[in-house]
Amino acid sequence: MASSSSLLRLTLLAAAIAVAAAVVAGGADDGGNQREFDYFQLAMQWPGTYCRRTRHCCSSNACCRGSNAPAEFTIHGLWPDYNDGTWPACCSRSRFNEKEISTLVDALEKYWPSLSCGSSSTCHGGKGSFWAHEWEKHGTCSFPVLRDEYSYFLTALNVYFKYNVTKVLNDAGYLPSNTEKYPLGGIVSAIQNAFHVTPEIACSNGALEEIYLCFYKDFKPRECAVGSILLPDTSLLKSSCPKYVSLPAYVSPGQAKTEWIASSVPQIEVL
Repeated sequence: MASSSSLLRLTLLAAAIAVAAAVVAGGADDGGNQREFDYFQLAMQWPGTYCRRTRHCCSSNACCRGSNAPAEFTIHGLWPDYNDGTWPACCSRSRFNEKEISTLVDALEKYWPSLSCGSSSTCHGGKGSFWAHEWEKHGTCSFPVLRDEYSYFLTALNVYFKYNVTKVLNDAGYLPSNTEKYPLGGIVSAIQNAFHVTPEIACSNGALEEIYLCFYKDFKPRECAVGSILLPDTSLLKSSCPKYVSLPAYVSPGQAKTEWIASSVPQIEVL
């Protein structure tokens, strides 16, 4: 019998096919007068690193879900970028409308949750949800590849599922831990071997915080362009990572207190 996650992914795939057909047929809003972007960057964040900064809980913060808190990389955003290292932003007056993605909300809550409290800035001087920020700032610049809010979020989910960084690292032996440190080069190599491109990686206080994968407009993997010369061994130009990094396991805010104490933290299984 298929798992609920498998059924969810099949449903999203069917929806993606329908979106692709609609894009071919044309229609929807354009990206205004903004110069068209060159490639996509998928940013994924590690909840264990973000959640250890949580000191006060709120309903919008997925770190506050206890045992149901995310235990795999989650989506930060799907970002249109330029080859010179810059990026477009706020490309139209299209405001976020959650009703447009009502059928995706369950998947977004699980795979694209907010990992903080409070509202995010939007493009028109207001505040809104994490999804509103990502759509208005980045999604509106995805034209003509992604022509509307629904196709933007659906496509991001499907690319995230296809390029499953959590599974790649787990299979390579890089598991969440509050005691182990892993060689950064090994993490990069595992992703290179799986997807045949070099990821960019960002860290916070020695912990892996985000991983970035880049794609052509047809969503085939490509190297990220960062507007500068790549390092001779890896393209970790977003990174402040040491040679050995941690991949923190989830700790609830009540357990975290002021520091994570490795010996007192239970391990959470990564799906």
